[in-house]
Amino acid sequence: MPTRPTDIDQLYGLEPVFEPGDGAGSHALEQFVELACPYCNEAILVRLDLSAGSQSYVEDCQVCCQPIQIGAVVAEDGSLERVSGEQMDR
Repeated sequence: MPTRPTDIDQLYGLEPVFEPGDGAGSHALEQFVELACPYCNEAILVRLDLSAGSQSYVEDCQVCCQPIQIGAVVAEDGSLERVSGEQMDR
């Protein structure tokens, strides 16, 4: 009887898939990072998809609803190097 999810993949000849929890940590595909809002200075939690690599996108502050330019730098090994939140230029 298979005991690990990857055993089932091998049993049925399937391609292996990402299994959450195995090795999830600083190199997980998704991370939640706490930032200070550049407008109201409140701590907010943003979700980063590290599988997309380095990125820049706009997300509204959960407290004051102002638009924040969020930038994330992802290393070649998939780990998060740096994240920043800045006011949007109007």
